[in-house]
Amino acid sequence: MTFGDVAISLAAVFASACVLANVINPPRRSQAFWAFFGLGVAAWMAGQFLWTYLETFRHQPIPDPYLGDVILFLHAVPMIGALALRPHDRRDDLRMHLGYINFTLLLLWWVYLYLFIVTPWQYVSLNVARYDDAFDSLEGVQNLFLAGGLAVLYFQARGRWRTIYAHLCCAALLFAVGVYVSNVAIGKNLYYTGSPYDLPLVAALVWFGTAGLVAFQTNGNVEAFDHASKPISPWPARLALVAVFSMPVMALYAALSHEAPPAVRSFQIAVTQIAVIAAGLLVFTRQRLVDRDREHLLKASQDALENLRHIQTQMVQTEKLVSLGQLAAGAAHEINNPLTGILGYSEMLASEGGLTEKQQALADKTATLARRIKTLVANLLSFARRVPPEVAFLDVGEVINSALNLSSLDMRGKGIRTEFVASDSLPPVRGDANQLMQVFFNLVDNAIDALDEVGGGVLTIRATQKDASVILEFSDTGPGIKSPNHVFDPFFTTKPVGKGTGLGLSISYGIIQEHGGKIECFNRRGGGATFRITLPAAVEIIAQKEKPESSDRLATHRDTEHAPR
Repeated sequence: MTFGDVAISLAAVFASACVLANVINPPRRSQAFWAFFGLGVAAWMAGQFLWTYLETFRHQPIPDPYLGDVILFLHAVPMIGALALRPHDRRDDLRMHLGYINFTLLLLWWVYLYLFIVTPWQYVSLNVARYDDAFDSLEGVQNLFLAGGLAVLYFQARGRWRTIYAHLCCAALLFAVGVYVSNVAIGKNLYYTGSPYDLPLVAALVWFGTAGLVAFQTNGNVEAFDHASKPISPWPARLALVAVFSMPVMALYAALSHEAPPAVRSFQIAVTQIAVIAAGLLVFTRQRLVDRDREHLLKASQDALENLRHIQTQMVQTEKLVSLGQLAAGAAHEINNPLTGILGYSEMLASEGGLTEKQQALADKTATLARRIKTLVANLLSFARRVPPEVAFLDVGEVINSALNLSSLDMRGKGIRTEFVASDSLPPVRGDANQLMQVFFNLVDNAIDALDEVGGGVLTIRATQKDASVILEFSDTGPGIKSPNHVFDPFFTTKPVGKGTGLGLSISYGIIQEHGGKIECFNRRGGGATFRITLPAAVEIIAQKEKPESSDRLATHRDTEHAPR
């Protein structure tokens, strides 16, 4: 007897340790599954410890009814609840809190069944024969229910989890057989601890531990899951609801049946009323959680639909801008041809002798304006051209001046003044001139719109060097930014409908990130907004400046920086 008790207890300890060892391995749904399953095995182990204590240490025969029967019966409830978590399915749309509610409902249902069917014959009206029959039948159904649930999960899973479910299902079936055989032998006074009736139980416990070891050793194996072909199973929720609605039916049966004594019927009806109230609260909580999830899903769907409409509108607008850019590029090419002649003839006229002072000034002014028009057209072509990024050493001052020239027309008649202050010996940066000019143009254009709201002002651009970085600040005296934390979000704009797309600053943020820099914005205390760009300076150029001949090399580099690579 002592050998049998110790052997079963050691097998239960082995099973509990191996199953609970998987609790440390993520993901969270898998951890909850093994925690519930290990809790069930540990509960059966506690019942076995109590059995061993009475037989081995107290030398007392196990009474019938046995005090630990409720522990041995309820041990399977956490295991059944673990099945509702379906840990092999890693989809985010499975809600963990709903799985906990379903588990609680199942736990309540099995406790209610035990109190309704078994407990009356133990404490209300003692009847050992009816108690044994009720306990054996209910425990047998419970163990078969556990094995059947594991079999269902076995057919749903693939890979690693299918192997684990196979081990757990076979162990559960063997355990159900062992428990049934032992209970029948106890009822016929044939059972004693250490008898052959204990072999299926010991083998089942060892098999549970083996399943835990297999899961622990194969934890790193991740198999794919076909989300499209595997819908979410509704059976955990359906079983929980069936359990709730079965309670009033059983109470009605107890009230109409005359087989049990009146005290037993009164006890069963009272237990049912309490269980229905508790189940009603759980169902209400579950429905509230479901409603909350649906509200979040509906809001997300509405936001997605609104974004889709916004994107559709922006795509149409983008196509218009592409067409407009192509038209502008074609017009610029056509302007370049006569402009070249105007510039050439004006320079020839200015170089001719015999002109009066007034004629010479007009000729020089014509040549200067023609060269300015040519620069503007070149900048427009460079900005509108779709070319792959070409990384080169750039003078950010020249790129900023190009952006200011493109924006000069928008400033006319608005009382807007620009100030560009650059520190001496500003180092170059590595980047694409066209992309950086797009960033600077967006910042200048936003500052113009902000200053236009207040009737004019000053846009100050500062370029300084700090350590190995070039700092660019675009500061205006406008009304400031309403939401500095959201200005770089796509489609976020405070401009009127049809004027702003909400993509300029988002695109600028991505361009600066690709150049290894950082862009940020904030409102100044004195009023107005500031955009600060930090770009890494060209390290090799900074190193050359420290050498005596650095000035000559830098001048040579600047003369050839736009040559074909």
